[in-house]
Amino acid sequence: MKVLSVIVGLALAAVSQAADMPALNFTSCAPSTTGLTLTALPVLEPYPLCIGKEYCLTLTGQLNTDITQGSRLSVIGRWVGRIVYTDNQDLCTLLAAQGTPCPVASTTSSIKLCTPMKSNFWANVQTHFQFSATNGDGDLLFCQTSPIYAQNCA
Repeated sequence: MKVLSVIVGLALAAVSQAADMPALNFTSCAPSTTGLTLTALPVLEPYPLCIGKEYCLTLTGQLNTDITQGSRLSVIGRWVGRIVYTDNQDLCTLLAAQGTPCPVASTTSSIKLCTPMKSNFWANVQTHFQFSATNGDGDLLFCQTSPIYAQNCA
């Protein structure tokens, strides 16, 4: 009977946690103007993220400059102010995988970046993620942050 009570308790906790999952709420974390002026909120799919599986971030707006070789994507997750997740990728490699190799012309209105969520990340804990990219010349292309959940998916 105790085992059944524990199982029911865990199931209720999981349902409660899922109900508390916040919607994505992207905001700019850029200190000034960026190379990409967003015209729509970023789209993160799937959401919640699946640990160990690929997710995609799509940004729509106006590029003010070409995206060049040497560009980098930085993903940082913070929980209670502490860094608990980091991932750094070659932005041009991510763009090329989606059919948009560098240099990416400033006439491009949407970029899609897909990368796997590391398999050692924790599940069902709200973490504030920051997605930022620097161009090959070091200028900031974008910086967006949002509370995010990740889960173990089948």
